[in-house]
Order: sequence, then C-alpha cells, then structure tokens
Amino acid sequence: MIEVKIPDATRRRNYLSYSAVKTFQSCPLKYRFRYVDGLPEGSTSSSLVFGTAIHSAVESYFQARLHGDPLPDLNALMEVFQQTWEANQNQQIQFGATETAESLGFLARRMLERFLGSELAQPEGEIIGIEEELRGELVPGVPDLLGRIDLLLETEEHVIIQDFKTARSVWSPEQAHDQAEQLLLYGDLVRRLKPGKELKLRFAVITKTKDPKVQVLDTPFDTARLDRTKHVFQNVWSAIQSGHFYPAPSPMSCTGCGFRSQCTAWRG
Repeated sequence: MIEVKIPDATRRRNYLSYSAVKTFQSCPLKYRFRYVDGLPEGSTSSSLVFGTAIHSAVESYFQARLHGDPLPDLNALMEVFQQTWEANQNQQIQFGATETAESLGFLARRMLERFLGSELAQPEGEIIGIEEELRGELVPGVPDLLGRIDLLLETEEHVIIQDFKTARSVWSPEQAHDQAEQLLLYGDLVRRLKPGKELKLRFAVITKTKDPKVQVLDTPFDTARLDRTKHVFQNVWSAIQSGHFYPAPSPMSCTGCGFRSQCTAWRG
C-alpha cells in the first residue's frame, strides 16, 4: 500500500474558514500553496483589492455609528478607501483591460455616494457586531469553523447577519440563494449566542456599474441546506487530510490567480 505523506501544516490546522473550503473545491493545489505552504501570491486582482477597500470604507461608517461618533461623509469614506488601496501597493495588481487606479477611484466615489443615500446607511435594529469573529464546531471530527461576519444587527425579534458584496451587475434573488451557504454556516454559530431569536440572512450588494445600484436581499435560514453544507465541509476536510493536492485548470480561476508561476513550476 502506498503511504500518502500529509504535510505537517495540514495536520496542525485546527480550524477551517469558508473561503479555505471554497478554495480547495475550486483548486486543491491553490489551497496547498496558500494554506499549507503559506506561499506569497505573485499578484492579486484589482477586483479583490477594490472590494476590500470599499468594504473598509463601509466598515468605518458603521464603526462611527456604533460608537456614536459623527458619521463620516463621502470624503472621509474615500480617504479610508484610498488608504486601504495604497496599503496593497506592495503587491502586483492585475487590472482589467479598461481599468486604471484612477478610474477605479472614480467608481468607488460613485458607489460610496450611493451607499450613503441608501437604506443600508440606516440599518435596521441595533448594531451588535462589526467584523465579528465567531468560532465553533460544525461537525464532530472536523476543525472548528472560523468566520468573520460583516455586520450583526439585533431587533426585538430578529438577529440579522449581513454580508456586503460588490458586484459587476445586479443580483437576482436566485443568485442570493445560490451564495447563501456561508451565511447559513455563520447563522448556525450566531443562533448559539442568541437562542430564541429568529435569524435573518441578508446580502447588501453594491454594483460596480456606471450608475451603481444598492440591493438588500434576504435569504431564508434553511436547516436542511445547512445540514448539507456541513456534510460538504466534512467531505472536503477528509480530502484535505488525504494530502492529494492537484491543479484544476479553469479559464475563470486561472486568469487572475496569484500562484500562476508556482503552479507552472509544480511537478507533483
């Protein structure tokens, strides 16, 4: 029988994140490069840096709201956006064919202006968490899930788990449903902290279009789908423990991957 050597870093890993599981599902070799070997990525996509910078600006708004500070105006949000963008300049950023740093700055301004004028800037209920980190067991024998929730709100009857997204186009209700697995897992952790409260899972989407749109899309807390997602985690963890890491070429995934050079050099 051939013995498969499992990297020590894989054995030591005592938690899983949703993004790590999705990375393994899309490309096991990318999972190894990032989470086992800890290799630095040679480049990162502009959409990733842009989304992070928008997220930081929106987070700063809710932090001010939580602490009772004066609410930041558009210029203050743009300052946070720019600081976050510049903090990523140590990486090579891959821009789209028609993108520049300047054009993305103009787009960010339009998006943040639309955010400030939307219902998202007037959250329902009391803010009880921003970038709230939660950790807990999903399935016995599988490392804990470690999650970070963008915004947690509480009303008399509900706890609202809200996730912010930037998107190239308007989302449909079906798209929100398809993307809900992460919120279902986070909901499973939250309901242990707030027993008796009904959960609302919510996506807040701001489109990266010439005329940005703001959407609020709720999706149900489906326990049957939650159980299925837990079983997926269990199976992915079993696959990770087996130590079988291999490339999964895809036009969608490979184009913006920061491990292209490492992947090309990999010989198994």
